[in-house]
Amino acid sequence: MFDADSACVNPLSGSLGVHDFIYDDVNGDGSVNSTDITYVKRYLLRRIKDFPYEKGLTAGDVDGDGAVNSTDLTYMKRYILRVISVFPAEGNETPSPTPTKTPTATPMPTPTQPLFTPIFRDASVHDPSVIKTNGTYYVIGSHLAFAKTNDLIQWEQINSSVRTGNPLIPNVFDELKEAFSWAQTDTMWAGDITQLPDGKYYMYYCMCKGDSPLSALGVARADKVDGSYKNLGVLLKSGSGRGEDGTNYNATIHPNAVDPHTFFDKNGDLWMVYGSYSGGIYIMKMDPTTGKQYSGQGYGKKLLGANHSRIEGPYIQYSPDSDYYYLFLSFGGLTADGGYNIRVARSKNPDGPYYDAEGNNMIDCRGPVGSFFDDRAIEPYGVKLMGNFRFAESGIGYVSPGHNSTYYDEESRKYFIIFHTRFPGQGEFHQVRVHQMFINEDGWPVIAPHRYAGETKRRYSVQEVSGSYAYVNHGRDISANIKNSVRISLNNDGTISGSVNGRWELSGENYIRLTVNGTNYVGVVLQQWDAGLKKYVMTFSAISKNGNVAILGSQL
Repeated sequence: MFDADSACVNPLSGSLGVHDFIYDDVNGDGSVNSTDITYVKRYLLRRIKDFPYEKGLTAGDVDGDGAVNSTDLTYMKRYILRVISVFPAEGNETPSPTPTKTPTATPMPTPTQPLFTPIFRDASVHDPSVIKTNGTYYVIGSHLAFAKTNDLIQWEQINSSVRTGNPLIPNVFDELKEAFSWAQTDTMWAGDITQLPDGKYYMYYCMCKGDSPLSALGVARADKVDGSYKNLGVLLKSGSGRGEDGTNYNATIHPNAVDPHTFFDKNGDLWMVYGSYSGGIYIMKMDPTTGKQYSGQGYGKKLLGANHSRIEGPYIQYSPDSDYYYLFLSFGGLTADGGYNIRVARSKNPDGPYYDAEGNNMIDCRGPVGSFFDDRAIEPYGVKLMGNFRFAESGIGYVSPGHNSTYYDEESRKYFIIFHTRFPGQGEFHQVRVHQMFINEDGWPVIAPHRYAGETKRRYSVQEVSGSYAYVNHGRDISANIKNSVRISLNNDGTISGSVNGRWELSGENYIRLTVNGTNYVGVVLQQWDAGLKKYVMTFSAISKNGNVAILGSQL
């Protein structure tokens, strides 16, 4: 219990009072830095239940109100930035504006849209998995590609290949020798980095032979997110001999041990979801003290897939707004002619069962026994959020977008989806793209049509939203065909005309409801930068109500 009468330490001087702790030093290392802020963020998100330091709760209560909350986090950031020199709990804060505590039920103030011309700098990371630490976003992907950004707009490429001397794992072929040997390869597939409660960074790596599910999935650890990482060992193997469940490996029912994503659920428990093609997507419980799986799980619990269905790249995101876990997946093949597309299902539990918007249980999503790459069998499952498309007027479009990760920023309350994509007419060339994502009125994610350029949602008027639009219906198919936009109009009187007919109306802050050719859709509107037309435009994105189809529009 916090004792308000107890004297403590001034963090700048480091001198101790009655209690031998430093305010904001929640990990007990004797200093105040960004690592402490990271711990507080994770505590507020309930990713950890306590701090590693026994007096962390007292040290974290820097405003002296008896609890560690978002106001304490604000003071900590101001201290790190030297805006203040002492904390309010010491009873002697230097004059500066005091943050106002906002009750949880109070809605956020309506922000304004910054209208500036964005300057993008791109990176190439296939299968990008995101982690944010110390104010910087990093993505790691296949072939040990690695990039970073402070704003999700301008990226810096750090590494591009598996090579001796790379910054992440300098002696990579020796360090990960067991995995390379098992998978009979000299490269790496999609990786993932997670920071665990000990403050260290855990890289979940994988290798695969490629023409078979002969794969190894392991974990390495580093003090810093950008390395260097030291191997902790292989966690799972697939493709040959005895499977992890003690039976002979069977590629139609057992997983390919690649594409890991490790995450904390809302209760602070650690999980890893993984899998690609072969026997499907699996999930297992992990030990946050070691970064390894708890024993006795075999390959874990199956979520969906089997019989070589083309489903991979699982990523799970919890939303505090809807209290759902969202399982993102990539269906189809990753090449320009493979029809790669991003889909989602949701559950109230991290380990499922997961359902799509039509109510289909994803455990039933699989090809029939004896089939191989049967796309028609899996097309009905999952909400198809994005596939091949092109806006005809601007030329902006994507080919085989997929293998995404996501991120929820608790400060801005923005959701982001990060993925790689190819482009119309550019073959296998690919880059990272980031789009803002929203939870619609029915509790489903929708993806903003254009790449993120710093935009923030606000309340929009009918006059702003009305106009001519380039319109795309993503459908449900897995196909190499590019869906070119058609022209429609959202009219002031609430009607829709042009290539489709129907009605539309605004709801709440930035929600939109549309009826298009008899089908109801629920989504959001957003003002965005159109990089093709070189101007800000209104956009909408929505999914069919109780259905698995996404539509989007960009004002002309």
